[in-house]
Amino acid sequence: MHIEIHFTFESIQRPAANFPNREIGTELEFQGIVRELENGRALQGLQYEAYEPMARQVLAKHFAELAQIHPCESVIFIHRLGWVPVGEASLYIRVLSAHRGEALSFLAESVNRLKLDVPIWKQVKEP
Repeated sequence: MHIEIHFTFESIQRPAANFPNREIGTELEFQGIVRELENGRALQGLQYEAYEPMARQVLAKHFAELAQIHPCESVIFIHRLGWVPVGEASLYIRVLSAHRGEALSFLAESVNRLKLDVPIWKQVKEP
């Protein structure tokens, strides 16, 4: 499985499509957008920090494990760091797979695992 993990302080740009073979039947993309409300409170945005070396290691482990359960060809993970205003993406994940079921399951479990133990933190910034 091809795994790419990126962190950026810039706005997330959708990567160019690159299909490794003709067996790819699903390209699934997910963006996590900063909402205006967090627990009923108005926000201006979120501040993100990460311990990148450990985050990369944990994410790679999660993706490799998930590929054994839900076979996929490729995952691209991009997470913003620093200030992310309301309405902008803080997270982008692209999964390539032969079948939609594997891609959907891989993506859903990836996001769940991200929130469990990947060292990426957000701080709420209120107006």
